[in-house]
Amino acid sequence: MTTADYNFTVVIEQDEDGMYVGSVPSLKGCHSQGRTVDELMENITEAIELCVDAGDVIRAEHFVGVQQVHVRL
Repeated sequence: MTTADYNFTVVIEQDEDGMYVGSVPSLKGCHSQGRTVDELMENITEAIELCVDAGDVIRAEHFVGVQQVHVRL
């Protein structure tokens, strides 16, 4: 089996309990969490490896950026 290096974009959010939640847009359903960003990154790396090993298809990724929108309600 040949090996290859990949870079994955991880979208990180913090939930209402203070946990960091990460998702990988190029791997459908690939998510993980951690009490710290460092813990999240360790966990999401393992999740990525499991998703790829399970045969999940790596979708083309063209990350553009993140923007905030101000809305007055």
